[in-house]
Amino acid sequence: MIRRSPLAAPAAAAVTVLVSGLLMSGLLMSVAAQERTPAQSPPVSAPGAPPSGPAAPPPGLPPAEADGNRFSYHRLADGFARLDLRTGQVSLCGLRSSGWACQASPDDRAAFEAEISRLQADNVALKKALLDRGLPLPSGVKPDASVTTGEAGRTTESEFDRALGFIERAWRRLIEMIEGQSGAPGKT
Repeated sequence: MIRRSPLAAPAAAAVTVLVSGLLMSGLLMSVAAQERTPAQSPPVSAPGAPPSGPAAPPPGLPPAEADGNRFSYHRLADGFARLDLRTGQVSLCGLRSSGWACQASPDDRAAFEAEISRLQADNVALKKALLDRGLPLPSGVKPDASVTTGEAGRTTESEFDRALGFIERAWRRLIEMIEGQSGAPGKT
């Protein structure tokens, strides 16, 4: 029977981790070396210059999807620009100490849309303030639907009276039609 030392299991685990780490670092170094090989790299553009054209995704980044190529990659001096063709989001991708990573670039469109929404809300509030004070809106400006309703979206009393009058008139016409049908000879 073979006797093992109490340190044999932890030592074997440590050797396994060490060998795995060396293999992984060798793979990463070979990928990085391939990435830096001038013969294989497409022409590099300046960081602020427009992309020179689509490039293949770098190793470690998600490949283009089969259903219409969701991402388009463009080579830059310090990495890649990734364009999401579905959403229009642009990300800057580069080789970090932990591997390839992409960081979303700021989107001016979202800021513009937020500002437009804020201005539209301000416009509605200003129209409502003018109408509440009994002042007319400037010529060519129509009141919004949310401005003409009563407080907190409730219908006003005059709107309720108009609706009730309409229902009463429709009911009377219906009754008159029924009475006219039943009183006419030869009709069933």
